Amino acid sequence: MALLVQERSHANTQDAGPERGRSVLAGLIGAGIQRSLTPAMHEREGDAQGLRVLYQKIDLTPLGLGVEALPELLTAAERMGFAGLNITYPAKQAVIPHLDELSDDARALGAVNTVVLREGRRIGHNTDWWGFAEGFRRGLPGAQMTRVVQLGAGGAGAAVAHALLTLGTGELILSDVEPSRAQDLAASLCERFGAGRARAAGDLQADLAAATGLTHCTPTGMDKLPGLPLPAEWLHSGLWVAEIVYFPLETELLRRARALGCQTLDGGGMAVFQAVEAFRLFTGLDPDAERMRRHFTEMTSAS
Repeated sequence: MALLVQERSHANTQDAGPERGRSVLAGLIGAGIQRSLTPAMHEREGDAQGLRVLYQKIDLTPLGLGVEALPELLTAAERMGFAGLNITYPAKQAVIPHLDELSDDARALGAVNTVVLREGRRIGHNTDWWGFAEGFRRGLPGAQMTRVVQLGAGGAGAAVAHALLTLGTGELILSDVEPSRAQDLAASLCERFGAGRARAAGDLQADLAAATGLTHCTPTGMDKLPGLPLPAEWLHSGLWVAEIVYFPLETELLRRARALGCQTLDGGGMAVFQAVEAFRLFTGLDPDAERMRRHFTEMTSAS
């Protein structure tokens, strides 16, 4: 398999002649990823550009593996000629010690969702934050960003928090099942964005009552973990509510929020746009973001 090309091509995606016959091998490491649409998005965009993309799921759950297997899996991917790997729960932070280099974004966020394997080096990137930001800009234009509560401060939460402050959130209030994780993330965000821009939640119900928005960055609500991440009665009509879960697109949280008249954003935008940037990193080609979004919509509508 060909490795990642070193220089980004700026060729028009409608004229993919030079890429005919080239192959790129990529994969996804995570737990419970059998329903992920990322492989299909990468492979179909490759087909549209005359590029053969082979994208493999490396699911820790059926393999009976945990994050302790990351060194072995990374070495195996290198030996088999992978151009890169996407990384998802529960490995976005655990993978970092096994990498040679981090992009500025990945270093700042302390989380990696994309690893490029090139010339014997493992380079970690974070495309999650841009993916969330782009989906948010398109899906909730004009949203009130004065005070936002975020549930979850893990790897995905760190990326979404960075995106929210980049988008202009005045105050970001973080809640996590591990309070120290929310405190640590808040401190890191304040270092980058300024004092007072982020803090750990105190009284979550009171914080939410005074908020203009809510983002949800935990696995709760996924098909395998159904339910709500907080009491439904804490929601109110003055909130917009954004999810990162996309299986299902209509989570219980979004359903309850819509019933109250809240503006909502499902996790599809983040799923698509993080893949857009990862495709660029893996292949060196400029993907057609709208084409990838249409493909994602087709797949979710058919499921």
